[in-house]
Amino acid sequence: MQQQKIKISPAVIWTSSLFLGILSSVPQLASHAFNWKEAAVNSAITAAFSIIMWYLNIYLLNRSKGKRKQNISYSSLLTALASGMVIMFGLAWIQQLILSHINFGPVMLMVEVRGILINLVCYMFLTLLQNNYAGQQIQLELEKVKSDNLGAQYELLKQQVNPHFLFNSLNTLKSMAETHDSETVDFIIKLSDFYRFTLESRKLDLITVQEEMKIVEAYLFLQKARFGEGILFTDELKNEDLKTLIPPFTLQLLVENCIKHNIVSQSKPLHIKIYSSENSIIIENPIQRKIAAEDSLGVGLDNIKMRFTHLLEQKIEIYSDEKTFQIKLPLIHEYHHH
Repeated sequence: MQQQKIKISPAVIWTSSLFLGILSSVPQLASHAFNWKEAAVNSAITAAFSIIMWYLNIYLLNRSKGKRKQNISYSSLLTALASGMVIMFGLAWIQQLILSHINFGPVMLMVEVRGILINLVCYMFLTLLQNNYAGQQIQLELEKVKSDNLGAQYELLKQQVNPHFLFNSLNTLKSMAETHDSETVDFIIKLSDFYRFTLESRKLDLITVQEEMKIVEAYLFLQKARFGEGILFTDELKNEDLKTLIPPFTLQLLVENCIKHNIVSQSKPLHIKIYSSENSIIIENPIQRKIAAEDSLGVGLDNIKMRFTHLLEQKIEIYSDEKTFQIKLPLIHEYHHH
């Protein structure tokens, strides 16, 4: 996340500096031996130092903002303090040239302490302001992630409660019932299971791959009732892969895309394969493009990309060489909420 640069109104800088300058001369105003020339020079020197410290601290904090991981950048603080002491010494020397009748040695320590205090006030105020900026940015980023996640969940729900899929399933069920197919009851159970999985999982960020595979199996059972041996599915996931995590309906959406965008027939079966390699789950299929393509592949795939990016800050990989279409999903061993 890129932090916002500190910006202070010049009016604030100059007004506060003039106020500090006047404030530094209050003791002289209360003195019986008041000298307006000494008070004016002292106020001008203090105000000039304050202005310089404002701009120096703003520059140092903005320069170190990308590297800083602490609430306070100690390197910037030490640099500002050291620079302030040198600058105050230089201004004090100018003051001595103007007011040569004053023995400046005894009051040098007081002048330097005043400079350090002014420097610290500027630095702490700017640090507090920058942390406030950072806090606001983090809050905005969290709201954006929350909004994107809610949008992804809504899009996922729309994908699963798909009228076209439900229409095809009910047509298949009607045909099975009319022919007294022995698997009619199993089909009804799997259809019920699939929509139960939809309702139970849509509010979860992640489920185990083992639970996800149950959703895939229920979906494939429904599709095989329609396409028969036109779908060949090979599951080569290992036991340790099944214990990892995945956003719900990720694999089901990818299997659905395979079927939606490729020719599936008894004469030209579609072989969908799922396996793991190099810390990724891979799902692949041969490209058997339909002459008249169905709805765009982009919606379901964008949904998956969005959830991996915003929920887990990870990206999926897509590969196609016009013969094979392959998607790699990073294995998620544990969930760290961002």
